[in-house]
Amino acid sequence: RIQASGGLSDDDIDKMVHDAEAHADEDKKRKELVELRNNADMLIHSTGKNLDEYGDKVSEEEKSEIEAAVSSLKEVLDTEDAADLKAKSDALMQVAMKLGEAMYKASQEEGGDPMSGTGGDAGDANSSAGDDATVVDADFEEVDPDAKPDQKTNEKKD
Repeated sequence: RIQASGGLSDDDIDKMVHDAEAHADEDKKRKELVELRNNADMLIHSTGKNLDEYGDKVSEEEKSEIEAAVSSLKEVLDTEDAADLKAKSDALMQVAMKLGEAMYKASQEEGGDPMSGTGGDAGDANSSAGDDATVVDADFEEVDPDAKPDQKTNEKKD
């Protein structure tokens, strides 16, 4: 059985439920706007960071296009226009894909391609894939933790 412990009357509870239902659409729109703003803010931040790091990998024209899209999105970040915010976020994502392609190419050049045959034989190319794992050859003895010690070896001889 559920009872109100705060001293609210049934009329007060009914009024609160009615108000919540009446404002549900407004709350949903407000939530969507906040989520759009958060996503746009993260997009601005990550694009700016990537542009600082990999900006030299794209042409000046592409770089200025990305910067223009970032500043355009920053201008509408605090507005209440969800459609404009979404449109400018999508536009920034489209131009930022060029930066993503440049980042991918840069990572390929730095990491190299083991299939390109840059020296060594096939065994070397295969062993480079497992560089993170260290293999140690060692002798070992299995010990049974439940086994009782041998009484003969523990007794003292006179």
